[in-house]
Amino acid sequence: MKKYTYRTKFNFFIVSVLTLLMFSASAQAASKMEIDLYVEDALKQFQKHTTAGTKLAKEAKGILVFPKTYKAGVVIGGEYGEGALKVGGSTVGYYSIAAASIGAQLGAQMRSQVILFMTDEALNKFRNSDGWEAGIDGSVAIATIGAGEEIDTHTAQQSIIGFIFSNKGLMFNLNLEGSKITPINR
Repeated sequence: MKKYTYRTKFNFFIVSVLTLLMFSASAQAASKMEIDLYVEDALKQFQKHTTAGTKLAKEAKGILVFPKTYKAGVVIGGEYGEGALKVGGSTVGYYSIAAASIGAQLGAQMRSQVILFMTDEALNKFRNSDGWEAGIDGSVAIATIGAGEEIDTHTAQQSIIGFIFSNKGLMFNLNLEGSKITPINR
């Protein structure tokens, strides 16, 4: 009979808790009104954290906002959030973002994500997909802010630009690669 160590039991427990969190997050999905309120609040926070990002947002053809994306992991990790796509200031669709990862990780965080579609082509490709995966269906350049609140010139010229932030400010050295974004009915 196989004997399980404390570490094996602990890992199983953590994976089970993460799985329950992921399923409960999707089971308790937000309503349209809740998502819209969270999106507006996230956009206000975004504007407060970056004037350069705010300038780019005014030029964007579409803005995809995930106001509350939850990420947790102990060796195996998961991420989930719901948000809205705004075009011309109006909400045109609701989406979920999900990702899974394996590797050295421990902890949990909540963050907000804003993805700017700078060209009609990039926006149309996103809107016409049944499920869009960052890094495969479109490359998202994550913005980093330099001196004087300016965004790297190369990043500012990309067709899709992403910002990741928390209530403490912009977050750096993160990416959205492998994140699956899917339309949801609300």
